[in-house]
Amino acid sequence: MVMRPKLAILVSFSGQGGVERMIANLSQSLAMAPIDLDILLIKAKGPHVAALPDNANVIHLRARHTATSIFEVARYLRREKPDALLAVKHRGIIAALQARTLARTSTPISGRLGTTVSAALASKSPRRRARWFSTMRRYYPKLHQLIAVSQGVADDVITITGMSDTRVTVVRNPTVTPAMLSNATLPVEHPWFAENAPPVVLGVGRLTEQKDFPTLLRAFSEVVTRRDARLIILGEGQLRETLLEQAQQLGIADKMALPGFTDHPWAWMHRAAVFVLSSRWEGSPNTLTEALALGTPVVSTDCPSGPRELLSGGDIAPLVPMGDVAALSEAILSTLSNPPEAATLIHAVKDYHQDVSAGRYLDALGLAIDWPHRGQ
Repeated sequence: MVMRPKLAILVSFSGQGGVERMIANLSQSLAMAPIDLDILLIKAKGPHVAALPDNANVIHLRARHTATSIFEVARYLRREKPDALLAVKHRGIIAALQARTLARTSTPISGRLGTTVSAALASKSPRRRARWFSTMRRYYPKLHQLIAVSQGVADDVITITGMSDTRVTVVRNPTVTPAMLSNATLPVEHPWFAENAPPVVLGVGRLTEQKDFPTLLRAFSEVVTRRDARLIILGEGQLRETLLEQAQQLGIADKMALPGFTDHPWAWMHRAAVFVLSSRWEGSPNTLTEALALGTPVVSTDCPSGPRELLSGGDIAPLVPMGDVAALSEAILSTLSNPPEAATLIHAVKDYHQDVSAGRYLDALGLAIDWPHRGQ
């Protein structure tokens, strides 16, 4: 009897973020492969926990934080002896490596990193950045592989840690799923999507500094001086009141709406005239990928990392400098007037389909197996 390889994923589901959704998508595909899948949950909060596959073995750790999960993970490694463990995010990577040392096992541990660390820490104190980078240099070289969600993230890790590029693998996020494509056809209960209504410019993301929606509002205020349009931003966050006040000051409060968070934004994307990513930094922007997969015209800032790779350096859709209001407004106007072919946009994200990504994760983890559902 051939033994099925066992894969463990160490992850914390702490909210509504893209990381949780990507791991749920990845787990759904991996659960169809001829492997035994254990999902070690440090936290189990948010809507994406329910999307974890029923045929995976979900283990709820009793730790309250990633750092305190080390002892339970060590016991798991000694008891179950998985063939590979994938640790998600920086703190998960450190905890998994420390747990392996404590367990005295040789489990190959790989890490998934989904953000451009140097950009995310740019506004932090020099001491905090130095401490974070030092931890990366100490631990990351002990990984079997560091799986980066974009080449920009990979290059950033290599620069910080000095790791060989043979130990850092780029695997695109499992963003595009059958459920996403199906849900895109659902109705949207909002009057701005009525027939013959002005075109809708859409943004999606947490209302935080990273997403830089203030720049999008300023750019949109210039757009509506030249043509009628509406702006909708889906998401919640600490800048909600600031954005509403800014809209009042810009005179666009009646043309801008903040409907809040939805875990199914795809029907909104599908009906938008243009999707805008205004971020200051990303790792691999899932919302931009989703909009492209739906054939929705897009405009993006040239932020680190991901948009330049997704949009082939601006050949597929406009890339504009971060924080450049004039360039962003011109790109939105140009895209509204001359949208690209949907087929070109959809083809750009073929590597981001769920099963394609899952197959490449298995390769990177050293579990190169065949199964009928594997994407090519």
